[in-house]
Amino acid sequence: MSTDSNCIFCKIVAGAIPSKKAYEDAELLVFHDINPWAPVHVLIVPKRHIASLADTGVADEALLGRMLALAPRLMQQLGVANGFRVVVNTGRDGGQEVDHLHVHVMGGPRPWTRG
Repeated sequence: MSTDSNCIFCKIVAGAIPSKKAYEDAELLVFHDINPWAPVHVLIVPKRHIASLADTGVADEALLGRMLALAPRLMQQLGVANGFRVVVNTGRDGGQEVDHLHVHVMGGPRPWTRG
């Protein structure tokens, strides 16, 4: 599995940095955002280091599909009943702050303080 020793999300995946996990399997880790924009805010992260959505290709289609398909199931398990938001920031101009592909999934009662 490809990792980047300087990547904070790779360190979280490796367990070197603690996180509040919401889900984990062989390919994905989901953890609660430490600076949430909504009452429920999790990040879906592939365990394999991929810098951004722009760095994916045909070989990543199944992984990307699994990431999106996981979102509604997680929100249901976390008690979000009236909808949620899915965001993938890509590249600096797209608002990506960590160079490791991740999907923000946010939900809970509105209004949110941000987002």
